Amino acid sequence: MATKIVDKMTVAASPPAAGGVLPLTFFDVPWLFTGPVERVFFYPAGDHIVPHLVSSLAAALHSFYPLLGRVRPSPDGGGGYEFYSTGGDSDRVELTVAESSDDFDDLVAGGPRDVARLYELVPRIPPAMEEDGSFALAAAQVTVFPQKGIAVGVSIHHVACDDSSFMHFVKTWAGHCRVAVAGGVEDADSVAIPPPPLLDRGVVSDPDGLARKTLDQMRQLAPPPPPPPRRRFSWRHKLKRRVTASDSGVHCSAFTVACAFAWTCLVRLDATAAGEKHLLFSVECRRRLTPPVPQEYLGNCLRPCFVEADMAGGFLLELVTAARGIGAAIRGLDDGVLDGAEGWFERIMSMMPHRPMSVGGSPRYGVYDTDFGAGRPAKVELVSIDKTPGTVSMAESRHGDGGIEIGVALPEADMERFSSFFSDGLKQL
Repeated sequence: MATKIVDKMTVAASPPAAGGVLPLTFFDVPWLFTGPVERVFFYPAGDHIVPHLVSSLAAALHSFYPLLGRVRPSPDGGGGYEFYSTGGDSDRVELTVAESSDDFDDLVAGGPRDVARLYELVPRIPPAMEEDGSFALAAAQVTVFPQKGIAVGVSIHHVACDDSSFMHFVKTWAGHCRVAVAGGVEDADSVAIPPPPLLDRGVVSDPDGLARKTLDQMRQLAPPPPPPPRRRFSWRHKLKRRVTASDSGVHCSAFTVACAFAWTCLVRLDATAAGEKHLLFSVECRRRLTPPVPQEYLGNCLRPCFVEADMAGGFLLELVTAARGIGAAIRGLDDGVLDGAEGWFERIMSMMPHRPMSVGGSPRYGVYDTDFGAGRPAKVELVSIDKTPGTVSMAESRHGDGGIEIGVALPEADMERFSSFFSDGLKQL
């Protein structure tokens, strides 16, 4: 392949982290038997930051020390799991340095590409240890494209944190690197290093024992099928204006409309299937809980939202129907963000035979604000969506114009049809 490994190292926190044991909350447990969230950040002409990436990663890991550790079965033999790290410099994260001869410009363009090319830029988290069943939580990779740029890949197991915490960590690493590149001086015009994470799991209460109940159900999960190819599309304000004009009752956030548009296009790939169509997406709960959980909380704080809709009619009618259903699901959270929590897993499993669309990422996480000292990334890929068929990724537009990028992974024949539905749908607006 086009990528060769130049160096492999392990990075400890600097100064050394304290270590300790943390429980899994009921928000973490559903992700225990899944896998990592994987992102790749592309930077043109970023070679000069490479020497600073190791020391800045060590600095970031000091406050995010749970990512240095592992998840293990609880020693009490009760069947539960916990995060643990020993502290000092014995806990480390693997960092791979690689060099690629692949076409950097083509990788950062918007056209379709073989997902295998992206996998070469994604770090592999070390496998679980057979002797105790514990597994590592994070890994990083820096890939140099000579004379072109670099790619920074980050993998964090989803049981450790959600996208909000993922980006909190990456932006902390980037902030420390940016300061190092500037000679140890923080540029007043640049984005400040984020505040440290909150590690107190006590802010997520579980009086009904949801963690244990969910774990008992999650043991039924099977490994996902192999991933397909992918492509990324762009959405603009015109789409939101058209849906608003079509139905003034729609909850018309940018996420709602972009999600509805992608769902409408995916539904058309299986137009012969009758009955309701299904959508599954997650909503962050930090500010919705009582009392609210601080945004800096390190961990998972997501709940699933479910949408079923009869998607029949012309494209615009289907689009409005989809947006109306998504908006209703979001408004329903006002009745209680944890309402029905004991039945979430069962409902997710009941949707699987219907091949629901699911959503990863969000434009609110600001992935294009991640500056390691080489400016804004030219492209950010949420590679891990490829492991779950029917998943699309969302991020804010790289151009900073208020649009949204939609990434999708499909077999080649379906990708061509989806592209056609996408472009034809935009023409109808």
